[in-house]
Amino acid sequence: MYTFLAGIILLIIGYFTYGKFVEKVFGVKEERATPAYVNSDGVDYVPMSTPKNSLIQLLNIAGTGPVFGPIMGALYGPVAFIWIVIGCIFAGAVHDYLTGMISIRNRGAHLPELASKFLGKVMKHVVNAFAILLLLLVGTVFVSTPASLLHVLMDGQIALGIIIAVIFLYYILATLLPVDKIIGRLYPYFGAVLVISALGVGIGLIVNGAPIPELSLSNFHPDNAPILPLLFFTITCGALSGFHATQTPIISRTTQNEKQGRKIFYGMMIAEGIIAMIWAAAAMSLFDGYSGLGEMLAAGGPGAVVSEVSVLMLGAVGGTIAVLGVVVLPITSGDTAFRSARMIIAEYLNIAQKKFSSRLWIALPLFAISVVLTQIDFNLLWRYFSWANQATAVIALFVGAMYLYIAKKNYWISLIPGTFMLVMVITYILNAPIGFGLPMNIAWIGGIIGATILVVLFFNAAKKARANNLPLEEDISDWNRVA
Repeated sequence: MYTFLAGIILLIIGYFTYGKFVEKVFGVKEERATPAYVNSDGVDYVPMSTPKNSLIQLLNIAGTGPVFGPIMGALYGPVAFIWIVIGCIFAGAVHDYLTGMISIRNRGAHLPELASKFLGKVMKHVVNAFAILLLLLVGTVFVSTPASLLHVLMDGQIALGIIIAVIFLYYILATLLPVDKIIGRLYPYFGAVLVISALGVGIGLIVNGAPIPELSLSNFHPDNAPILPLLFFTITCGALSGFHATQTPIISRTTQNEKQGRKIFYGMMIAEGIIAMIWAAAAMSLFDGYSGLGEMLAAGGPGAVVSEVSVLMLGAVGGTIAVLGVVVLPITSGDTAFRSARMIIAEYLNIAQKKFSSRLWIALPLFAISVVLTQIDFNLLWRYFSWANQATAVIALFVGAMYLYIAKKNYWISLIPGTFMLVMVITYILNAPIGFGLPMNIAWIGGIIGATILVVLFFNAAKKARANNLPLEEDISDWNRVA
């Protein structure tokens, strides 16, 4: 219990200390107009309040990641707490804050545009492909998981296919309609259910004295399971997730003032980390050890664990509400995944999105592809999603490092976590069955050498960009066109 509580406290302290430090390094300009006002179009660029933006951001980035990931990561033992806390404070929240704020400085641009500007034009095409792939995988996965949970919750009374069709219909509406019509109106209520259900489970663990394992040298992780690099691809949301880099530009286009950025971007990542801690603790403590958790996962997957934990901690009624809160998570990330994909394609092709028809012809093919992807095995989809997710996080962190390097500011806050994850991303794909299947020792050597080469190339490009005075932000007077 002490390890769990200490982790929660450290996350909160991290927001008020390291979060403030990162904000100071970046340098907020309160007087600078934001894209929400300068490019207001009534569709994607719409000023909204900080509480509303914060809840929307939390739901956008959360998905099932901070629930399902920590539940599966709980099999590694208390070491999962370390990754969630350290990863969230020093990697994930930095990643989210920098991508959000740099986007605000550049007309609400998405990651492919930012990568093109700060890492080279070739990267624009690479990151576009990565981002669209990632978002399609997210959208597809987040159709399947909530549909399965709802199917179980309703005791199979409604056919799974019908539930999937209804979710797809909602996604289409949320993707095409102005951001304040569905997302802006419903998300605050969804956010309340999410927060209340997570807090309910967390308080239940404390009040009931759940036997949450403590971190020690003898209990670092069970059965000597290999931690590196698998832990970093099992627990992503709640620690570090590239998917967030595709979501922050949605809110960078609705943020009223740069001073709100730390609450919206850094703060909501910390909130997601707390949610991840709660579910990891619940999974570790409520199933008679790791073998019991493993059996539960084998029998019903993370969804079965969510249902069992919710009922144990909150009773039948409260448990049902908590499960609904978890159902909300993937739905409120799936809809913005498709919305982000639509916006990224429009930005790539330079197509204004004010007309409904312009949004429609971009969105429909995305949904058609997603329907096909739903026929692929979920576990295979999730493995590719995990790797693409962390590869995208690396790109976003290097964009942040380049921005800070050119600005002659402390770029290490982004480059260190970016380089660490770069090693993990290369090592994983070299070793994994979905990649090259090389022996782990060879994969590690390849990961370190590959990361070293890419970091050297980064510094060469950064020095040239600084020497050429690459503009860090767009002139507001030029923001007279709508993306």
